[in-house]
Amino acid sequence: MLFGTPLLLLRGYDFVQAVMVLLPISVSINLIQIAKDYQSADWGFYKKILAYTIPFVVIFLLVVTRLNINIGVIIGLFLLFVAAKDYSLKVNNVIKFLVRYEKVYLSIMGIIHGLTNLGGSLLTAIVHSKDYEKRITRATVALSYATFATFQILTLLVSGYRIDITFSGIGIYLIAGITVFILTEKLVYMDIKNENYSKYFAVFLFLSGVSLCVKSI
Repeated sequence: MLFGTPLLLLRGYDFVQAVMVLLPISVSINLIQIAKDYQSADWGFYKKILAYTIPFVVIFLLVVTRLNINIGVIIGLFLLFVAAKDYSLKVNNVIKFLVRYEKVYLSIMGIIHGLTNLGGSLLTAIVHSKDYEKRITRATVALSYATFATFQILTLLVSGYRIDITFSGIGIYLIAGITVFILTEKLVYMDIKNENYSKYFAVFLFLSGVSLCVKSI
């Protein structure tokens, strides 16, 4: 989602259209990951996600569909903030400080995800801060993110927001997204060292953030 949302916005999609293209892909990919390790997930933490994050995801997604908000600028600025985390000690310390106050952090994460569809970076940050074993981390993130996407889909369907995208079009994106995920997982992801991955990821987020801010002004 961190890659898909800014890329689709840069291609001219509005925010809700971009979200509707990406959500089925997100659910499908996360279900693949959950199927492998669902028993490893931290269900206690997941219950907190349901209680403190999901209500804000729903509320602020509804806000986006009702009000004329320049989401491009908001998303661009947030991407710059996330990109700075790996290069700025101050930004990293802000995130670490917020993680200590879990309920507040989870609520803020819900607001950000509802407004920008980019709460995944905050989800990853708080899960990694718990020093879980690799399988627990992967399963917990996938389960939480699939829940985000499911509630977002239900919210948009119930809200009556008119979406100018056909089901066949979403299906094509879904097949393409899953194919790219599998190929990337097998051919690229496994060969990239952790430290290099973080640097590449941060550079991409920075460039996307700058591009969105410029385009939206």
